Amino acid sequence: MVREAFDNSARHFDRLRRRLVPRFDDFYGSVLELLEDHLCDEPVHCLDLGAGTGLLSELVLDRFPQASLTAIDVAEKMAEQARLRLTRFGERVRIKVADYRHMDLPNPVGAVVSALSIHHLADGEKRSLFRRIHDALLPGGLFINADQSLAPAPAAERAYHARWLADVRASALGEQDLAVALERSRRDRNALMTDQVAWLHEAGFAVADVAWKRYRFTVFWARKR
Repeated sequence: MVREAFDNSARHFDRLRRRLVPRFDDFYGSVLELLEDHLCDEPVHCLDLGAGTGLLSELVLDRFPQASLTAIDVAEKMAEQARLRLTRFGERVRIKVADYRHMDLPNPVGAVVSALSIHHLADGEKRSLFRRIHDALLPGGLFINADQSLAPAPAAERAYHARWLADVRASALGEQDLAVALERSRRDRNALMTDQVAWLHEAGFAVADVAWKRYRFTVFWARKR
């Protein structure tokens, strides 16, 4: 199960993240840039779905001192790490251990963010989640999903995978850590970039697009009317 896989990796998750996500700063930085471009300076409440150890939550709270945030993750041990990381933000942050596939999302909120989580869902679950996110957002609210997408053809998918392997080996990631990451990736259920943009429109978003992409790593964004 995904929950057990991430509980087992919680203690080492942050140490490996920069090595497992090529162009880490560009990937996560695109989320912050999108928030800057589309949100006002007034107070806003955000949701972080699949927040893990709170890495993205921390970046958002640091960049936007007027923001508050609810971080949601299914894995208790991940949430424990997030509590340690985010305690300095005090009442600006709440952490919930829950499966966001099967819960009522807190609403209304000004923004929903997620990083490297939604690709674990089946396609039908993704489509349902996109509709629920749309409904939880205030008018003009923003959804940003820094995630993965499937290549448009098998040969391209093999090339994407080979590039990722070359990148992580160049980062000096140990072979044992790589083996664990490869085993965990067997649970990935990536969808085509074009399908995911179409599903965001289908969910009711006025605008849906891709702000940044490098091979399978893709930053989607959508704005509610």
